[in-house]
Amino acid sequence: MNGTPHIPVLLDEVMEALAPSPGTLVVDATFGAGGYTRRLLDAGATVHAFDRDPDAVAAGSQWPEAQEAPPRLVLHPRRFSEMVAALAEAGISRVDGIAMDIGVSSMQLDKPSRGFAFAADGPLDMRMGQSGPSAADFLNGAAESEIADVLYRFGEERQSRRVARAIVAARPLSTTGELADTVRRALGYRQGAPKDPATRTFQAIRIHVNGELDELEAGLFAAETLLKSGGRLAVVSFHSLEDRIVKQFLRDASGGAAAVSRHLPPAASTFEPTFAAVGKAVRPSPAEVARNPRSRSATLRSATRTEAPARERKAA
Repeated sequence: MNGTPHIPVLLDEVMEALAPSPGTLVVDATFGAGGYTRRLLDAGATVHAFDRDPDAVAAGSQWPEAQEAPPRLVLHPRRFSEMVAALAEAGISRVDGIAMDIGVSSMQLDKPSRGFAFAADGPLDMRMGQSGPSAADFLNGAAESEIADVLYRFGEERQSRRVARAIVAARPLSTTGELADTVRRALGYRQGAPKDPATRTFQAIRIHVNGELDELEAGLFAAETLLKSGGRLAVVSFHSLEDRIVKQFLRDASGGAAAVSRHLPPAASTFEPTFAAVGKAVRPSPAEVARNPRSRSATLRSATRTEAPARERKAA
């Protein structure tokens, strides 16, 4: 979107997990710059791609495969949690594979006007879908206790109360630079420290503004509903909060929940596992991290759908 190259993370490993082939129908739940979609199309698959960011959808709509009749690339300007309904509207109830690359995209991070990062000053926005309340709206209107809770839950910021107090004292905030400086002053940041303390705050606010963890959980259940027997799921996450949700989902779905005590046998259950062949967590190789430093925190988890009926997601 701004000329910065986007490098898809764990691309070969995701393709190996999905095993696309000519004629297969695959969902790219997080289209972004289309790195996964490109490889899926090259393998002969038809791709239904989702992205709530209108910039990503506009760029993808110009691809030749989106112009074919019928198209091999169908773009959906929607959240991936809505993919069951969106595909039903297209007459599709089952798919062969689903790829999910969770979190903010490189294009969003690298465009200062989107307000996701503090490398360059920009408006305090952070909205993936470019609509609804922005980060500035939240920070300038929320109670100090609510801000502290968001920082602690989604950024794992141990000094969340101190940071929240500083944010409230500095209001109104309107740019990423103002927020970053406020956090640094609150935490006593020294130039040249290995990690900028504002990173945790920016992560937390972004996750909150976009409802990312609820979206991830809903998207996983949507994938369970859509995948046919033998269909494959591949999920790439970038921090422990995301990976914990994916790991727990696949553990529960595969019937691998731990017993109450290691001294007691698992309780009898009539549960039919909805996923099997759950792969081990895959991390980027040193060579990939050297090529693309943003891949260093990525984790891929994959699994294969069984014949069991999809579970109903419990209300929160």
